[in-house]
Amino acid sequence: MSVRRVTLGRVAGVYGVKGWLRIDSQTRPAAKILKYPDWWVRLEGRSFRIEVVEGRAHGNGVVAKITGEDGQAIDDRDQAARWIGATIEVERDALPVLPKGQYYWIDLIGLNVVNPAGAHLGTVREMTSNGSQDILVVVDEAGTQRLIPFVLKHIVKRVEMDEARIVCAWETDY
Repeated sequence: MSVRRVTLGRVAGVYGVKGWLRIDSQTRPAAKILKYPDWWVRLEGRSFRIEVVEGRAHGNGVVAKITGEDGQAIDDRDQAARWIGATIEVERDALPVLPKGQYYWIDLIGLNVVNPAGAHLGTVREMTSNGSQDILVVVDEAGTQRLIPFVLKHIVKRVEMDEARIVCAWETDY
C-alpha cells in the first residue's frame, strides 16, 4: 500500500534575504501548518522530504525557513526562490484523529455516493467549498457531475467509511 499524502499548502514566494519562504497555508489557522515538522515537497515532478527549521505566523500568512534536498538549511534568497510554487504535503497518518462525525476531505474522495433507496449517484471526485459549506463533487459513470452540499443529517445521512459509501438524500434527477 502506498503512503497517502495530504496537501497542506504551497510556497507562494520569498521573504527577506536570508532564505525564508512565504507559505500559502490551507490549514486553519494558517500557522497550524508549522505543527508538522516534516514536509514532503513536490516540485518539478519530484517529491522529497524536507524539515521546517523555523517558522512563524506573519500577517494573515506564514513564513518559514526549511532545509533543501541536501538536508542543509536554505539561507539565501536566490536558493529560496527556486522553491516558489512547490506543493507542501504531509503524510495522511500525521494528521490528528478527528472526533466522530468529522472527516478530512482526503478520506471522502473516492467514496461511492448513493441515495437512501440505493440508487448510485456516482463517486466523490473532489471536494470544494462555497464559503458556507463543503461540497461533494460527485461524478457518475456517464460523466454527469453533481454538486452535493456536505450537510450532515439534512443531506448527508450517513458516511460509512467501512463500506466506502456516503448515503445522501439526493435524487438521480437533481
